[in-house]
Amino acid sequence: MTDTKEKILMTALHLFAREGYEAVSVSMIAAELGITKGALYKHYKNKRDIFDSIVERMYRIDAQRSQEYEVPQEKYETRPESYESVSMDSIQNYTMSQFIFWTEDDFASHFRKMLTLEQYRNAEMAELYHNCIVSGPVWYMEDIFREMIKNGVLKEADPKQLAVEFYAPFYLLVNCSDLSKDKSQWMELLRSQIECFMQCHAAGHLRKD
Repeated sequence: MTDTKEKILMTALHLFAREGYEAVSVSMIAAELGITKGALYKHYKNKRDIFDSIVERMYRIDAQRSQEYEVPQEKYETRPESYESVSMDSIQNYTMSQFIFWTEDDFASHFRKMLTLEQYRNAEMAELYHNCIVSGPVWYMEDIFREMIKNGVLKEADPKQLAVEFYAPFYLLVNCSDLSKDKSQWMELLRSQIECFMQCHAAGHLRKD
């Protein structure tokens, strides 16, 4: 991606996160960059093309991060075997990393804020918000915990209930951090919450890979 194309994408994302996707025009994006609409159209067909590129990048980053932290990249229905050997250490490391990603990464934090702002005005944005930030992670963790229970890593329990119990503090603390300059306090609280979850639900031991 050229520097100009990258600047257009990031500038648009910042505007979408601040003003809302529907309120931002191609003219506003071009003006923010100090270029003409014609120059912008050399890189993107329209505002929708920019948005699609943003979403595509988010899914690509998500897959890369899943691979890096050794957690499943695909849905359970697609590759159930990838859910069979996930360790508690991997979950803890991935979750802490996700907190930093959603709160401090320039791209991810603005993506999240864009969806949060637009979820009540745009059905597509609402679906994306739930898939990426709300219900999607709960379903994902439910599938992981179901396999952990089968493998004796976690005690017998309702995997959906475990997923809600695990993810709710994460979601809360991500939102708390938005109004805080010092995010470290929320990170430490999340770390403590994860450790408490492990102590409560691990089947007599924490699995180490």
